Amino acid sequence: MINPLSSFLGMFSHDIGIDLGTANTLVSVRGRGIVIDEPSVVAIDKVTKRILAIGAEAKRMVGRTPSTIVAVRPLRDGVISDFAVTEKMLQHFIRSVHEQFGLGIPKPRVVVGIPSGATEVEKRAVHDAALAAGARSAFLIEEPMAAAIGAGLPVMNASGSMIVDIGGGTTEVAVLALGGIVRSMSVRAAGDAMDQAIMGYARQVHNMLIGERTAETVKIEAGSAYPLDEDWLIDLRGRDLATGLPKAVEVSTVELRDALSPVTNDIVRAVRANIETTPPELVADLMLHGIAMTGGGALLRGLDRRVATETRFPVYVTPDPLRTVVRGCAEALEEAETLQKVQSAVASRRPPR
Repeated sequence: MINPLSSFLGMFSHDIGIDLGTANTLVSVRGRGIVIDEPSVVAIDKVTKRILAIGAEAKRMVGRTPSTIVAVRPLRDGVISDFAVTEKMLQHFIRSVHEQFGLGIPKPRVVVGIPSGATEVEKRAVHDAALAAGARSAFLIEEPMAAAIGAGLPVMNASGSMIVDIGGGTTEVAVLALGGIVRSMSVRAAGDAMDQAIMGYARQVHNMLIGERTAETVKIEAGSAYPLDEDWLIDLRGRDLATGLPKAVEVSTVELRDALSPVTNDIVRAVRANIETTPPELVADLMLHGIAMTGGGALLRGLDRRVATETRFPVYVTPDPLRTVVRGCAEALEEAETLQKVQSAVASRRPPR
């Protein structure tokens, strides 16, 4: 139940929507739009345990730090793996908002997007971290619902809508109707898994070690999930595992597509499995309205065409897919009725076993 006093105070505070992602954290402030978009990375001194950098500055340190400094990602596979570091990261971002806009009293309300498969313990960890970071009250909204709201889907209507949110750690597939999630599935096949697939390909095929940042760059520049109109070559640079010396090889987009296929196959299987368990009345709606794809992974070339071919449904990528979840969190704050309904959905649903 949303406290009426909290709603009243919300009229005077700059309430915050947060997409607490595995790869990036985005923060939207009511009336200001998206004010923070930074990597979910924290640099820590291993000796003193002191946090040295957060966000973009910390990500620049990945793979380049001395032995006494480690750059960590406190969220793995869409959930908190290090509560203390996540709390510090949230505090940093909320404090940045306070300093930027001069926020004081009352403290802001915060809506945080969470994976649909999060356990009760994981939900509590996110909720407590937001409160400890300075929120007056914290609300949780499942990421597929937030993404659907941010993409402008009619989630409160009786007709069905389908969203596929491909983030850094997880791919969330959900069918929504009447303000709730009818069917959902969360699989750990997303952006990070794609990077790991490219790293594994370099090791197995070219006997070469490459870093996460290199794999991510290659994925963005030449990755694909469906045959392209024109294929091309890209340089892959790393360290030769046999000699320990620098090594560079040319790889084609066809090779990279094959390397990424285990991950894209898992995404397609999740979409098909969700459709197979969806009530037939809603399937008819989906055939009419199509499947919306969002999240950074939706930008992989040809992934929408691949899903459309495999499911025989219309598929489209939402505008600005990297920001749909945080936009949905912010829009839920604007509508008390919507926030109340999605809050009830989070409280009543249990993650699949």
